[in-house]
Amino acid sequence: MLQELVTAAVAAGAAGIVYVASAARVVKQYERGVVFRLGRLAGGVRPPGFTTVVPFVEHLHKVNMQIVTMPVPGQEGITRDNVTVRVDAVVYFKVVDAANALVQVEDYKFAVSQMAQTSLRSIIGKSDLDDLLSDREKLNQGLELMIDSPAVGWGVQIDRVEIKDVSLPDTMKRSMARQAEADRERRARIINADAELQASKKLAEAAQQMEDTPSALQLRLLQTIVAVAAEKNSTLVLPFPVELLRFLERAQEHPADQ
Repeated sequence: MLQELVTAAVAAGAAGIVYVASAARVVKQYERGVVFRLGRLAGGVRPPGFTTVVPFVEHLHKVNMQIVTMPVPGQEGITRDNVTVRVDAVVYFKVVDAANALVQVEDYKFAVSQMAQTSLRSIIGKSDLDDLLSDREKLNQGLELMIDSPAVGWGVQIDRVEIKDVSLPDTMKRSMARQAEADRERRARIINADAELQASKKLAEAAQQMEDTPSALQLRLLQTIVAVAAEKNSTLVLPFPVELLRFLERAQEHPADQ
């Protein structure tokens, strides 16, 4: 009789251990647990830590609450100014409502991926090429809003969307390079013309000053001689004073008058 009682106690203990083992669950810190009782949502979301479920009656689903980084495959489209481009993007999102992420949508990651691709193609068609290349911050905000609107009902929050790369055809790249080169050449010519204008004004002021003070011209000639001689040239250029020519001209005119 005693042996039968011991055997029954051991069997009951083993059954209890198996029951506890099958009922025990551990939810990690970055997860939330959603319990379904006979196919229906039961209670609230289970927090991180140790929890139990009724075996064969309740089933626990764990939902990752970490931020997910999802690359959006490159989408080809035609911009508003009729340029064919290929745009790559990346979406950062996380689950904020674990129950809705399981109940409202079959696969929230796949749904977000498809919504991101559709929204990216829509953004390409509504934007100009210059906006895709230079005003990405505004496009990122518009793309985030387009994806986040339906994702709210799925228990998913879009953290941010970034356009990674915009690929252009080779012909368009060459055209843009020629345009940039022509623009740089135009600016260089404008700068040179402005420099010539400023130099001409200064030269005119210098000429006026030398006309008022003839000795200044002689000093400038001497400075020119010193600068030429310092270059170790085999030929020495000696400027001839203009005043001397004028003196000789006046001297030639006076004997003719006499």
